[in-house]
Parts: sequence; C-alpha cells; structure tokens
Amino acid sequence: MDFVIDASAAMAWALPDEHSSRAEKILSRVTEDSSLWIPALWWYEVANVVVPARRRKRLSEAQGARVLELLSLFPLEVDAPPGPAAASRLSQPAQAHSLTAHDAAYLELAERPAST
Repeated sequence: MDFVIDASAAMAWALPDEHSSRAEKILSRVTEDSSLWIPALWWYEVANVVVPARRRKRLSEAQGARVLELLSLFPLEVDAPPGPAAASRLSQPAQAHSLTAHDAAYLELAERPAST
C-alpha cells in the first residue's frame, strides 16, 4: 500500500516528545511492500523541525542526526522536483481548500492517480 506522508506525521514517529494517534495508525499500516510518497520539499520541512528542536535543546546533536538517519530508512519515494508545472498544478487545490502551496503539494500528490 502506498501512502503520502506529511513531515509532521514523520516527526511524530521520530521525536521522543511528540505523539499523534493518527500518525501511529498510519505507521501501523506500513509494511515492507509499502511506498511512502513525499513531495520534494519534505526533507526541508523535516529539517525545519529538527534544527529548532536542537536549538531549543529538545534534541541533542546526536539525537538530531539519529532522527534524520531513522527517517532515511523508510521506503521513501520522492515526487518530481518543483518547477513551473508544479506551481501551476498546486494553484487549484491551494485556492480550493485555502492551503499554502506546500500543503497543497501533499494534497495534490495524494489525489494524483497512481499511474502518473
């Protein structure tokens, strides 16, 4: 089964002081045959959580590195890099659902037919 994984769900799996029952439910359904799809911006979003967590002493330097290492072990499938075509594709769902462009990237990826 394929999933589109939001960075916040992944961080709930990886950070010791985070919890999300929804993220845990998704994780329980991931098997060795699963693919976890992420938009190209996903690693930036992950870093945007890890860096401030280190600054605020929620994570040590070693723990921050371990979070990144653990996340890299997941069967991640990265969507195509953003560009003008992606910006165009994201405009409609962003407008329709009052989302930021980066949140619309997750929605558009999840709604896209599996064959594309």
